[in-house]
Amino acid sequence: MDYEVIIVGAGPAGIFAALSLAELGIESVLLLEQGKDLNQRSRKKAEDMLCGWGGAGAYSDGKLTLSPEVGGFLGEFIDQESLHRLLSKADGIYVAHGAPGHVYGEMSPELEAFARRASVAELELIPTRIRHIGTENCQAVLDRLRHSLAGRVEVRTGCRVQNLLSENGKARGVRLADGQTITSQFVVAAPGRSGASWMKKEAESLGLKTKSNPVDIGVRVELPAVVLREMTDISFEAKLIHYSKTFGDRVRTFCMNPYGEVVAEESAGIATVNGHSYAKERSENTNFAVLVSSAFTEPFDDPIAYGLYIARLANLLGGGVIVQRLCDLLAGRRSTKARLDRCLTRPTLAKATPGDLSFVFPYRHLVTIIEMLQALDKLAPGVYGRHTLLYGVEVKLYSNRLDVTAEMQTEVTNLFAIGDGAGITRGLLQASTSGIIAGRAIAERLKGRE
Repeated sequence: MDYEVIIVGAGPAGIFAALSLAELGIESVLLLEQGKDLNQRSRKKAEDMLCGWGGAGAYSDGKLTLSPEVGGFLGEFIDQESLHRLLSKADGIYVAHGAPGHVYGEMSPELEAFARRASVAELELIPTRIRHIGTENCQAVLDRLRHSLAGRVEVRTGCRVQNLLSENGKARGVRLADGQTITSQFVVAAPGRSGASWMKKEAESLGLKTKSNPVDIGVRVELPAVVLREMTDISFEAKLIHYSKTFGDRVRTFCMNPYGEVVAEESAGIATVNGHSYAKERSENTNFAVLVSSAFTEPFDDPIAYGLYIARLANLLGGGVIVQRLCDLLAGRRSTKARLDRCLTRPTLAKATPGDLSFVFPYRHLVTIIEMLQALDKLAPGVYGRHTLLYGVEVKLYSNRLDVTAEMQTEVTNLFAIGDGAGITRGLLQASTSGIIAGRAIAERLKGRE
């Protein structure tokens, strides 16, 4: 074998798997990343936003969710006490590499009162403890992690893996896009969000069992920060769930960014919208996503394709991300540049195209989003205001969830699947933790063999 372990993907999951293996004395490890190295990535280039050393986390606002109920499904594989310890372990590594010390969302009388008010508004508040790194600090933290691996793990960037290889039900390495084959005893697939479609294809090729995750589709909401100041001062990011009165669909807030900015992302030529917030720099606005969860049964079983279809439709109509005033949406008219110029909420994403999101979203999604905004307005008056901005579309393409063991091993012996790309996690901290789990399991087997 060329290596003992090959890791595919240098996002949080892959990085923490490599770090765990190095700390446990495993020296023959190769980490492959199809994107650029960290110092070569740029926020100005759409292809760098999701892909490269650090994964999508390099340009996120770096929220580490310490509550095990949010950010993934690891609680289904290990007990709560063990998961708490592992999340704390991963969090401690981030702090040791420069993440700030403050944690938001600690239980308090103010938070309990806020949860009661949310209940009256027919919203469920999910209490979450969050450490906020900040968009401007994420690259510095990742750079320190990069240096921690220097000389301990071989890293190749700009190196795309074409296929995962197996023989007689056992992992045996990878085939690169240039046709080169690299062999190993163990393979860890950590392709991240941008590798979701690739992971699905490889799982089908290897005959791995998968389960479709619901796809989350919705809008990025932007409004004056003062509207949500009470909410964000208490919890920084309020995770709220509502059930549509009309259709009963589950809709939630996601990735709340106090005093942040709306940003565009691009993957496979499709532009979508997201949000960031900095640790020190501040805008006058707060933004957050409102996402509707959609699950599918037979005969259709491809939620990723559905989400991409909605995103492509928005791109077709707007040439990219569309922005619309809430009052225009409710009046059945498109937003124009002249109307946006009169908007009291100044958009932080300048290159969004004024348009009409009613041509993009199915009626079911549109009604559910509006009902969520109405419920939020009861909790924070002003959310359902005329000058609230809606950007579309935001879509979370969670991979088909692979069938793995508590050690993150798939049905192919010695092939491990971790992180968001494997459908196991949905956030930075649980993705990192899944890497620790896989790294420890592989190290134990290799040392046992010795």
